[in-house]
Amino acid sequence: MPMMRYFFFVGGALLALLFILDAALPKPPVADGPDTAVDLTTVRIHSDRKWPERVVFDTSVPAAVPATVPASPAQIEANVSAPAIVADISAGARVRDVFAQFVPAYPKKPELKPQQKRKTATSRLGVPMVRVAQQPRFGFLANDTW
Repeated sequence: MPMMRYFFFVGGALLALLFILDAALPKPPVADGPDTAVDLTTVRIHSDRKWPERVVFDTSVPAAVPATVPASPAQIEANVSAPAIVADISAGARVRDVFAQFVPAYPKKPELKPQQKRKTATSRLGVPMVRVAQQPRFGFLANDTW
């Protein structure tokens, strides 16, 4: 209830101050006339930049076919026999052959023996217990039913 009364009195005081300032301060001039209208002329911006000409693809013409070069009988025989040899080798063997030809870009590092961990004996079994006297709880904190 006190908050409502505060807002009522403060809001009323601010509203009264607004009316008083409106009556006391001079009014701004009102624009009533044809010469005070907004200028609505059209502004057109022209650029000096020239874009490249449009590219037109003519799709009505059939695609150009490359001319075939007559091959010699030795080239024909080499082309025919090569696929037969490749077909005899399995895909896994071809991959193995390719990887066998790779040379590593960096030299192999010599492998180091793993160091054995040193065993140390423990001098004590655990941290000794320390008992501390506690202050008695009171008030709300005495309730241990959390």
